Parts: sequence; C-alpha cells; structure tokens
Amino acid sequence: MPYKFPLAFDSWDNAEKQEIFKVVESGYLTMGDKVKEFEQSFASYIGSKNAVMVNSGSSANLLMIASLFYSKDESKRLKRGDEVIVSAVSWSTTYFPLYQYGLKFKFVDIDIETLNFDLQKLDAAVTEKTRLILAVNLLGNPNDFDEIKKIIGTKNIILLEDNCEALGAEFKNKKTGTIGKMGTFSFYYSHHISTIEGGMIVTDDEELYQILVCIRSHGWTRNLPDKNLISNKNINDTFLESFRFVLPGYNLRPMEISGAVGIEQLKKFPAFLKQRKKNASIFIKTMKKFDDLFFQKEINYSSWFGFSIVIKPSSKRNRSDLVKSLNKIGFECRPVVAGNFANNEVIKYFDKNDINSLENANWVDKNGLFIGNNHINMYDAFKELEKL
Repeated sequence: MPYKFPLAFDSWDNAEKQEIFKVVESGYLTMGDKVKEFEQSFASYIGSKNAVMVNSGSSANLLMIASLFYSKDESKRLKRGDEVIVSAVSWSTTYFPLYQYGLKFKFVDIDIETLNFDLQKLDAAVTEKTRLILAVNLLGNPNDFDEIKKIIGTKNIILLEDNCEALGAEFKNKKTGTIGKMGTFSFYYSHHISTIEGGMIVTDDEELYQILVCIRSHGWTRNLPDKNLISNKNINDTFLESFRFVLPGYNLRPMEISGAVGIEQLKKFPAFLKQRKKNASIFIKTMKKFDDLFFQKEINYSSWFGFSIVIKPSSKRNRSDLVKSLNKIGFECRPVVAGNFANNEVIKYFDKNDINSLENANWVDKNGLFIGNNHINMYDAFKELEKL
C-alpha cells in the first residue's frame, strides 16, 4: 500500500541525473575518476585519511573484516577462531562476514533506551580471548566510545564501527566511523545519502587502506602505488603488472555512476542532516506525551537514521495493534533493524559462545519498531502521531 510517510523519500534532483548522463556519455562506466573524487571528498568530510568506495554497505563490512586477515602487523591481524563481540541487534551483514571468516561470536545485549551496547554487559563479556569489538551505531546513534575504550584499556582488542546507519553522527566532536580502526558506511536508497547502491570504508591506517584497495579489485596490484606495503614494489611493466595477484580478493568495485551521484549527494548532505535533526526534535517532543513508549535516547550527536518506538513492559499496548495504528495514519514501519539477530535460524551455522541473557534485545525484537526520518520537513507527520 502507498504510505503518506514512507521509510524513505527520493533525495535526488536534476543534479544527480545530469551527472549520470555525463558518465554514460563518457563511455567509462566502471570505477574511475568520479569514484576517486567521491572517495577524496568523503574522506575530507568525515575526517579520515583514506576512504575506499565499494558496491554496497554490506560489501564494506565484508572487506573491513577481510582486511584484518592480511595485515603483516600481529597486533591488528585476525585468525580464524578469534573471539569477536558484537551487539545482538543489527542488520544481517554486520554478522555474516564474521561467520564467513571463521570468527567466534559473542553476542552482547543492548541498552533498552539507546539500543546500542549495554556497557555493563559488554564489560563482563570481554575476556583475554577477545580480539575484536564491532560497535554498531544503531539508527544513527553513536555508542559511548569513552566507555568502550575504558573497557578495552590496554588489551589487544581491535575496535571497528558498523556506521552504515550513522553518517554524520558525532561523539565528542569526532564523526562516527572514524573512532575505531575502520568504519563502514552505506549509501542505499533509504540511507542518509543514496548512490543507488554503494558503500564506503574509512581508515587512517595506511596498510589496511592498501589491503582494502587490493582486495576490492581481485587482489591484484594494479591499483596499488609503485612503492606499497602489500607487494613491496610493483614491477615497472604495465603489461606484467596487469594481472599480478597477491591477495585473495573480490570484485566489489562500484560503478562510476555511483561515484558521480555520491559527489552531488555529499554536497547536499549538510542540509539533509540539519533537517533530520529538526525532525528529531519535534519527534522527541511529540513522543514525550506517551509515557508507555520508549524512543531512542540520544548519545551525544545522533544523525537520526529513523525513529524507534518500543513498547514499555508496563504498557497495555501490543505491537501488532501499534503497527496497524501507524499504518492507518500513513506511516510505513519496520522492526528495529533485524531485531535480536541471535533468534534467527541462520545462527546455527555460527561458531558462537553460549548465548547469555539477551533480555533487552528480545524485548525490542517483539515490542519494537521504527518509522523513517528523512531530509524533508516531517512536522505534519508528527501531528499525526499524536493520534496514537
């Protein structure tokens, strides 16, 4: 059914369409100068030394995990069987690369209000076997990275960020995605900016950057500098260097069209983000009237991907009726990301520790939903919410 307030609105105008036309007319459609320009612009905006564009946010997560298996530095190199801690509530492709690279899962519960890590349970979950913490900035909300770093302390634990829903979020004046060793972003249609499909990985680590560049394109050396940290030095012969493979790679390159669109979308993004924040302030004011519902508690500076609504245990509401009510007044809604992912049948394939209590994740799984936030004025939408 058509919704008056769908999860996402189109954020393109003639600028993006003109750039697509120029790329098509150029005849160069695969990854090229436009992708490189978008990477440079994105790195500058986000405050990272390096950015690597790929064909989706899911691919960004895959390459981020894969790159850690090929570092020459033992302090940041993973091996199969290493323990990784991850929130129980996220999207599927947060988890699948961890499974695909043979890492051992430890699911940690969420805080019922922030929807990010329950920090006490995260602290309790860390052991001498822990090698990686993957922090998910859910629905645009940054984690409390001061506390996470205290938990890590001097332990040899790598911190990564799945920032696919949180472009523009900040923690203490530092943009999320740049706080861990690497961070990922998604440019899918419903996200903060859209490049049709597309994703990005950012890092300040030069070796990991070069590994990402290499394994994004078949594991060959063609896109590496002559003097690099992967193959030491490329052969000074373009013909011989064309098909020299040094790492087990993929073909996850983006289209040149996506890069061109990304350049235009990034120009507009500050205005998009400003409107999202304005929408959030009105949403919060509206939802405070409902003392039987939780809405996401902001940690520092959220970029408000969407608006979660979670029924409190004391409430007499049920989610099915709440969804029907929201649909009736024009809102499209979805579960909170994928709910408690540990409840999915697919985890029978995962190498995991015994799953401890995931009480809050289970509650959100059965009693939570979210509605979309967008780059347009949604004040009229929130007037409708008062009817709930």
